[in-house]
Amino acid sequence: MKQFIKLHQDKSSKARAGILKTDRGEILTPIFMPVGTSATVKAVHQRELEEVIRAQIILGNTYHLYLRPGLDIIREAGGLHSFMNWHRPILTDSGGYQVYSLSSRRKLSQDGVKFQSHIDGSSHTFTPESVVEIQRILGSDVMMALDECTPYPCERSYAQKSLKLTNDWLIKGYQKYKETEPLYGKDQIFVPISQGSLYDDLRKSSCEFNAGFESPLYAIGGLSVGEPEDELYRMTEIATSVMPDDRGRYLMGVGTPANLLECISLGIDMFDCVLPTRNARHGILYTSEGIIHIRNQKWKNDFNPIDPNSNAETSRNHTKAYLRHLFMSSEILGAQIASIHNLSFYIQLMQTAREQILLDQYASWKNKTLSIINSRL
Repeated sequence: MKQFIKLHQDKSSKARAGILKTDRGEILTPIFMPVGTSATVKAVHQRELEEVIRAQIILGNTYHLYLRPGLDIIREAGGLHSFMNWHRPILTDSGGYQVYSLSSRRKLSQDGVKFQSHIDGSSHTFTPESVVEIQRILGSDVMMALDECTPYPCERSYAQKSLKLTNDWLIKGYQKYKETEPLYGKDQIFVPISQGSLYDDLRKSSCEFNAGFESPLYAIGGLSVGEPEDELYRMTEIATSVMPDDRGRYLMGVGTPANLLECISLGIDMFDCVLPTRNARHGILYTSEGIIHIRNQKWKNDFNPIDPNSNAETSRNHTKAYLRHLFMSSEILGAQIASIHNLSFYIQLMQTAREQILLDQYASWKNKTLSIINSRL
């Protein structure tokens, strides 16, 4: 049975509505995944993720979970789902991006990457094979191949060398995936990641190479690392033009609500990003009326709801004045309410996008919506 089903494509764009099937539930696309790097979405309880935000899938990270709490604890708990009491799907990133961000603490080779822990400086090695084994222990529903994320800017010679390394690692990781079995009775999807920096031919060849490895989902990596926004969109369009049309497409680490809507129109189905929760903790809120900086003086006496159109009760039942008070008083509840709000906004935006795709009205809806949600209040 196919694990990804493309249900419909909008007549006026490349936007798609689909279903990604996993053993822990169906994921309706397009979809945004809240980031739960260390077995927690920061400032948000699992019950709120499920009942208020209505997240269908969340993301965990192999690098961080491997270091802390460690694989023995997670295996003893019965896998990541049991450990954190979350029973919907989880995707785990392979740790490639984290190793990229620790460039001063790593050493790359054909076999994998040696790195020093950011916690205590201890030495560790990730190989394409060991990353699969780690994600078997984590028990994620979707596991990512080990890759090297290139920096921006990146010279062509480095991008070419890096892509060859990522391709070689994919061959080894995929073989390990085929040789091993899930540990907790639930099937796991293995996902290749395309690289190639901003070079058209490298990006195309990477996507074409990845398509040779059977998967219901393919990812685009190495973007949203500092490149101009128009380059993000250009590379995304190049990638989706050669990625299999009947498989899911995951754009990693992107981005603002506007980024998501633009990339959906280019044929992307899945996203993740720390932005909604990170910005929430700094008092930046995305709403149906525009962007709010809640610390600003103008909200001090505003007793209107944070967002009257939100699906989240916390956003309808608490006022801007109250939320500003919490932030100005450094109360933890402020970060919690803001995080729940932003994630709810992202999920609700994806649900509405899906509805508009199915109605063949996505392009006009997107343009109208962007003019509102990009405005700063």
